[in-house]
Amino acid sequence: MNRTQRMFLLSVMLVAAIAASLLLRSNGHSDDGTSFRPPSAVERSEAVGNLGSLAESLQIAFDPRDQSFAPIPKPGLSDWLANQQELGQTFQQYVRSHPNRPNARRQTIYLQPIGDIDSQDGPSLDQLVLYAESFFSLPVKLLPAVADDRLPFTERLNAGNRQILSTDILRWLESRVPDDAFCLLAVTMVDLYPDDQWNFVFGQASLTNRVGVYSFVRYRPDATHQEKRGGSQSLMLRRSCKVLSHETGHMFGLKHCVYFRCLMNGSNHLDEADAQPNHLCPVCLRKLQWACKFDVADRYSTLKRFAETAQWEDEALWLQRRCASIDPAR
Repeated sequence: MNRTQRMFLLSVMLVAAIAASLLLRSNGHSDDGTSFRPPSAVERSEAVGNLGSLAESLQIAFDPRDQSFAPIPKPGLSDWLANQQELGQTFQQYVRSHPNRPNARRQTIYLQPIGDIDSQDGPSLDQLVLYAESFFSLPVKLLPAVADDRLPFTERLNAGNRQILSTDILRWLESRVPDDAFCLLAVTMVDLYPDDQWNFVFGQASLTNRVGVYSFVRYRPDATHQEKRGGSQSLMLRRSCKVLSHETGHMFGLKHCVYFRCLMNGSNHLDEADAQPNHLCPVCLRKLQWACKFDVADRYSTLKRFAETAQWEDEALWLQRRCASIDPAR
């Protein structure tokens, strides 16, 4: 891997799990949160772009004035935007970036389990497939799991935790991308690290090669000192669906959102990630709809059914309101 490729991979890492001190050393930003100013209503509207030429249902769906979407607040001391300089990405900037988009030949999202996820209190793979299909309105296929200890991956022990080198997994995936794949994403319950200088990473991806790998192990309630009790599996599923849809969103070229509280917000710690919604804001929703060409009301309706099954009552209610707003007949 040459230097350019390496820097590109690092640019799309999930660095949310890295210690705040490392983040500060790497970018030199103040940790008081004052370097980020939440965008104004005018700036949020400009980020969505001109909606005048769109169908009425899309104008409603992308309306930045809708109270269903909360503007992004000023970050706390340890939050992502207090420690990372991000300028955001408007809809027009997204279009001009010529992002990866599904086409007639490449439109399937493939999930490749590494290791036995079910036996390690991981999320239900079948439910992850259903959620990804609902979220992206694309076909999602689950590949047979492969044993993590039988693959040529570099490993290490870090504070007693077994970790796999994420760049090894990416290289392995690159040679296995199916012809009809939009992207190939590995999921695992084994901890990851990107190189010896890093403590750990939730995941890593390469947009040019359309591959990524994500670990769910640090999303387990017992791994975050939360008691294992009724609802813990639902929490695990919710967290896993969030990271899967957020990071797959990056595969479509969506950058971190700085306009609204949104699934595509960056996160610097688990509390911040838990507080973020499962849904996309008007800016990011317009980007994904432009890329995938789905019917927004149908997508919301499908996601609502999933949320009801998963017992995400707050998200199901929010989705029901959005369906009714866009298509009152639903």
